[in-house]
This record gives sequence, C-alpha cells and structure tokens, in this order.
Amino acid sequence: MKLVSYDENGTPRFGALCGNRVIDLAGASELYAADDETIEIIPSRIETFFEEPDVFSESARAVIARFEADHIANDAISKLRSDVKLLPPIGRPPKIICVARNYAEHAKEAGLEISPIPIIFARFANTFVADGGPVIVPSVSTHLDWEGELAIIIGRNTNGRRLKKEEAMDYVFGYSIFNDVTVRDYQFRVTQYTAGKNFRASGPFGPVIVTADEIADPHKLDIRTTLNGEVMQFANTETMIYDIPTILEHISDFIDLEAGDVIPTGTPAGVGFKRKPPIFLKHGDRITVEIPGIGTLSNPVIDEGTA
Repeated sequence: MKLVSYDENGTPRFGALCGNRVIDLAGASELYAADDETIEIIPSRIETFFEEPDVFSESARAVIARFEADHIANDAISKLRSDVKLLPPIGRPPKIICVARNYAEHAKEAGLEISPIPIIFARFANTFVADGGPVIVPSVSTHLDWEGELAIIIGRNTNGRRLKKEEAMDYVFGYSIFNDVTVRDYQFRVTQYTAGKNFRASGPFGPVIVTADEIADPHKLDIRTTLNGEVMQFANTETMIYDIPTILEHISDFIDLEAGDVIPTGTPAGVGFKRKPPIFLKHGDRITVEIPGIGTLSNPVIDEGTA
C-alpha cells in the first residue's frame, strides 16, 4: 500500500494512493463495511491508525481491493491525486529519531571518522514540510544544505524490549523519503545538532509511506538528490554503514520504539557544504529526492518572510 495524509478543508485526512486517485480510507471503509463485516472502520487520521496498525492495515487492504475491483472512479470516496494537497505522511509521529554519518563516503567528504555505533539525534515534528511545500532559508543564515535519506516507519511497539537484529525487521511498517535539510553554521556552532537540524520548515517528508511488503529489499534502493535538476547525491542503501536491523537494535537499547515513529537513516555523499566552492540552498531553488519504488519528494526553496 501507498498511504498518505492530505488536507480536506483545513483538516488532515488519511488515505491511500491508488493509481491516480487518493482514496479516503475512513469514508471508503464505512461504505464497504455496510456489506462486509470483516472491514473495520478506518480512522480519519493516520496517528490513530497507528494505534492498531495491524487491524487497520488489513481493512485498508480490503478497501483498496474493493475500490480497484469496482473499476469506477467513485468521487464520493476518492479524489484525483492532482486535486489533493498532500501533507507530511505522519504529521505528529511519537518520535523522529535521525541517524547521522551512516555512509562512509559522506563521513569522508565531511572529514569525520566512522563512528563505532550509530550516531543518533532527534528532530521535531513541527519542522516537517510536505511534498511540494516550501523549504525556508532562515534570515539568520545562508548555510542551508540538503540531505536526501530513506526513512523507516515503525509499525509495532517494543514495550520495553531490547530488539535483536534478527527480529528488528518485524517492527518495520514501511518506508518513506526524508530530506534532512540542515543549517550548517548552527549545526557546527559548538556542535548544536538540535539547532542545526530543527529550523522551521526544514524537514521535507513524503510524499507517501510505502508498506514494507512492497519493498523487496530496503538495503538495495537508489537515492538520488537533485538541485534544480542537477544530480548532487546518488548512492544505494546497500552502502549504509549500519543497516536497518543494527539501527533499530541500537535505538531500542535506550528508548522504546512506537508504532508511527519515523527514523531517517542518514545521507550519502554529495552535500553542499563540502563542495568546492560550497553550494547552499537559496531562494528560487528546487530540491528533489527520489527513491524508486517509493516516489519523489520535491520542494521549492524560499527566503524567510516571502511565503
């Protein structure tokens, strides 16, 4: 499944992308449940969906199958993708836990050592930007940089358990795209990861969550980041230093994973601040991250105060 959140008259709704249409999963489940008692009514918000993701996923798959079998564009429960304003797939996840320096070539270009364990830092949900939404160049800095990444979406609570690598993938619900846009001078001002990584409108996320069953191997995915159409980053997730089981095992050592958590897995080489001369995002740019099988996350860049 490809799951989305979208805006409906100022209210977030939860849906599924099916071809060129977005299905309203709550509305469709109500319609189809009338003659199929196996279908549970699906919540209208994805955050509520993640309270019982196994149950609601089963119903969502049934709803999508019924919708596809109808062979009609039911306007009562779906809209054309082009008519829908997408939001970040999860607006308020329990946690956003980012992995730093997870590609050897990126560590090398930054002149930093490879860490003996995954480096972890936190992001805040109010930094999220939807696909197509503007990334903002803050008035206090011009050192705004890109970092295209694969994001893991957690589907089960660990409830105090420390995961082992061999079971970690069972806790993965799906995958999305994240652009860990970073204000470099703040990041390196007395090593302020929190400040440099949490400026307003600096976290493009989306456009969809693709469930894990649709991704044959998340460790064999290309990541391409382009700036105004020019390739800045190109790598494959097979070159990550720490794979997904290792990342999840490490995080679960110190904090519980929860369904709906978002974990960006680090960026490859090709960021702007280590280019000669450095390249930073500026007003009028467009930054795009593509991962085949998941989609394309593309955002314009604007100066603060011009939105």
